[in-house]
Amino acid sequence: MRDKKRFIAVIGGSECSAPEARLAEEVGRELARQGVVLVCGGLGGVMEAACKGASLEGGMTIGILPGDNRRSANPYVQIPIVTNLGEARNVIVVKSAQVVIAIGGSYGTLSEIAHALRNGIPVIGLKTWSLSRNDQPDNSIIPAKNPADAVNKALSLMQD
Repeated sequence: MRDKKRFIAVIGGSECSAPEARLAEEVGRELARQGVVLVCGGLGGVMEAACKGASLEGGMTIGILPGDNRRSANPYVQIPIVTNLGEARNVIVVKSAQVVIAIGGSYGTLSEIAHALRNGIPVIGLKTWSLSRNDQPDNSIIPAKNPADAVNKALSLMQD
């Protein structure tokens, strides 16, 4: 019997700072070392850096693209999936994963975090959003100290 593949989504801004890119690349590398399939939105920024790290370690990368052209994927996406859904593809990104790792990001990342949490998919945060509800901290996003910590926490929460 074949082992079931494990899928973790890495989400973050299509534009990111150099420190965020380094974090994302190391997360991608660590996911590949652990034999995890990386799912992302397939474009630039955090997504590209994570895919680069995973690819350099021999990992598998899937990009769920917002448009209808597979060539719009970053060069490290091995399996581009075109959706022509625009930002609605964010739901597909998170629903394709068993756990989500959020790195940095803007409102698109926040929407993916919300979709994941609403669907019971754990979210690990690395230099990303924090939440509050009714002026009270909401600890739904599990903070990580560094890329290895993020991946370890994600793996510990892995569900079928």
